[in-house]
Amino acid sequence: MTDAPDWRRRRWEATHERIFTAAVGLFEELGFDQVSVGAIATASGVSVPTFYAHYPSKEHLVMRLTAPEQVAALIAAQPLTLPLAARIRRAAVSSLDGVDGEHRAQLHARWQIIAGSPALRHRAGEFDRITATMVAEALADGGPPRTVDLVVASAYMAAYTTGLLAWADSGDATSLEECVQAAFDALEQA
Repeated sequence: MTDAPDWRRRRWEATHERIFTAAVGLFEELGFDQVSVGAIATASGVSVPTFYAHYPSKEHLVMRLTAPEQVAALIAAQPLTLPLAARIRRAAVSSLDGVDGEHRAQLHARWQIIAGSPALRHRAGEFDRITATMVAEALADGGPPRTVDLVVASAYMAAYTTGLLAWADSGDATSLEECVQAAFDALEQA
């Protein structure tokens, strides 16, 4: 009996990955804006409803939000003695720890797709605001987020995204960490 749910999970994950891989191939070949959900479904051998069971939209294939619990854990891991900006910067940089090999290649491919689409670049700002709200809520520790926390978190999330876009635009000529650190440095020098 315990094998059935595990088998279903593995099958779901394999389909999820197959959809992602097919979509990235199409996005790289044709451009994000020229690829329909129907084309992705066909290329991955699934129906359109199955696509939507795995991804709420084609944007969610390449743009992923960190779970609120993960954001809270990253913030909680930072020393309380640090200024707010330093805590957020350290949390953002530590989120890159362990992103290597295949995960780094997938991350780079996703951000190259985002960088190549004006619509996705714009949508990245929406994801920044959502993540900044998660950060501010984590800092509030159960209470309402403070305006100052939301403003600082928003600035750092925008800088983080700018670093990721710079990395994508560089064709991986500059490391991810260098691009993110340079974006944070530019924010702090402003």
